[in-house]
Amino acid sequence: MPAIKNILCAVDFSESSAIVAEYAATVAQATGAAITCVYVAPSLAEYVGFNVPQAALDTFVGDVVSSADTSMHDFLSEHFKGLSATGLVVTGYPAEEILKVAVDRKADMIVMGTHGRTGIDRIIFGSVAEKVVKTAACPVLTIKPREAA
Repeated sequence: MPAIKNILCAVDFSESSAIVAEYAATVAQATGAAITCVYVAPSLAEYVGFNVPQAALDTFVGDVVSSADTSMHDFLSEHFKGLSATGLVVTGYPAEEILKVAVDRKADMIVMGTHGRTGIDRIIFGSVAEKVVKTAACPVLTIKPREAA
């Protein structure tokens, strides 16, 4: 089996992100790998031209990124204690940004959740996990969120 030295853990700070982090931490502990935990904030570029001023969009995205930076710090402290883990907040389309970070950080594995969209949501939005699995140059471990009890 190839060595796993760098794990990219993609999260969205939903409840299922803790489960995704648990898997990434388990693999990191077993292999001694470092973890890069990434959150992708929406760019909102698709709303330019809808009578929404660019400055308002930039301010909103800036606020989201600032909040996400705080959330990332807390998330790392809670879920990756004792591990070599860094956090990264980027903006853009999630699948594209996850793939870019994986290449930039030389990820040997990506760990991410699925949200199981179905029906019209899947047709309109597609699946970030599916796009990453089909395109990534490294293995991708996808974690299906657990059903509420």
